[in-house]
Parts: sequence; C-alpha cells; structure tokens
Amino acid sequence: VQLQASGGGLVQPGGSLRLSCTASGSIFSFNIMGWYRQAPGTQRELVATMSTGGSVVYADSVKGRFKISRDSAKNTVYLELNSVKPEDTAVYSCNYRNIRGMEYWGKGTQVTVSS
Repeated sequence: VQLQASGGGLVQPGGSLRLSCTASGSIFSFNIMGWYRQAPGTQRELVATMSTGGSVVYADSVKGRFKISRDSAKNTVYLELNSVKPEDTAVYSCNYRNIRGMEYWGKGTQVTVSS
C-alpha cells in the first residue's frame, strides 16, 4: 500500500487548512485511515482516524476543531484543520491499517501555524 499525502503549509492562528491522503495498492475493503502528528522533540501522536465503517477517533486536543472524513471510493481520507493554534504545528503523517493489522505510513507533510 502506498500513501500520498498533500495539503500542508503555513497557516495563521485561527485559520484553516485541509490535508488529504490517497491510498493505492492492495486496499482491503475494511480499513482504518487517519492522521498522526509529531512536533519537534515529541513523540508521534494520534490526531484522528476513521474506519470504512464510519467510526471516528479524535485526540482530545483537536476535538471540535478538526474534522476527518473519507471518500472510500477514492481511498482518500481528509483532515480539515480549523481554528488552528501554534501548538498544532507538526509533521502530519497519513496512516493506513487493514483488518490483518498491517500498517503503512505516508510521507509526512509539514503544518506550521504562525503569524
């Protein structure tokens, strides 16, 4: 499975940004796709995931501000970042997991929140 992410960049505090990630290759009908992030000097942390069945998990720090969605026909997951804060600055990485527990990562995309 290959993951192609896009959409990172520089955004001002309070602004919005959208990330997208498309999976290709041997895609299982049931899978979980989502986003993780890692800021300098910290461990990678979950941001949000969404299964093909529609189950969603958000980190407490982004609940009410970020929204994850997916287009299963396109094997694409989106992350809308709203009301961003400087502490949202990180490298955001796309993740894919299938029902067999196999996991894949995309190349990270930098999100920088700064005025």
